[in-house]
Amino acid sequence: MGSPAEDLLLELQEQEATAATAESLTGGKLAARITAVPGASRSFAGGVVSYQTEIKQRVLKVSDEIVDEHGVVSAECALAMAEGVRRLLGTTYGVSTTGVAGPGPQEGKPVGTVFIGVAGPDGSEAHELALEGDRFMIQESTVDRAVSALRAMIGSAGRQPEEPALR
Repeated sequence: MGSPAEDLLLELQEQEATAATAESLTGGKLAARITAVPGASRSFAGGVVSYQTEIKQRVLKVSDEIVDEHGVVSAECALAMAEGVRRLLGTTYGVSTTGVAGPGPQEGKPVGTVFIGVAGPDGSEAHELALEGDRFMIQESTVDRAVSALRAMIGSAGRQPEEPALR
């Protein structure tokens, strides 16, 4: 077993799958973590750093309704970002990060409120996190958790349903 990013890329390669990132609060750190692994280009297509709301909407196609009703620090926005980057870059999976790294609250949500979105061929899911620490620690923890969330989705897609036991 290598690092979590190495293991992620190995799982993608084993499934002949690809991934892309859509990042807000992590500012490209997730893509940097993945591309630090030699040979990442076999499975990692690229990413979008959509720090501003307008970029989330224009490039990733996060709808006005999501922004108006839920805000950009929300599960709904994380899902739309992950689905948007998957569609935009034509990958098997998309993973997104959005949230509040500090120094102060955003959209009435406290520092450390983070949402990770993961989209794949069998659906999408969002994960809400309540992280502690300074801006750097929140960003690093978010990257760790995003890699884990994507690995979990890939792992569940790679498992075959169990055969019913014969009686």
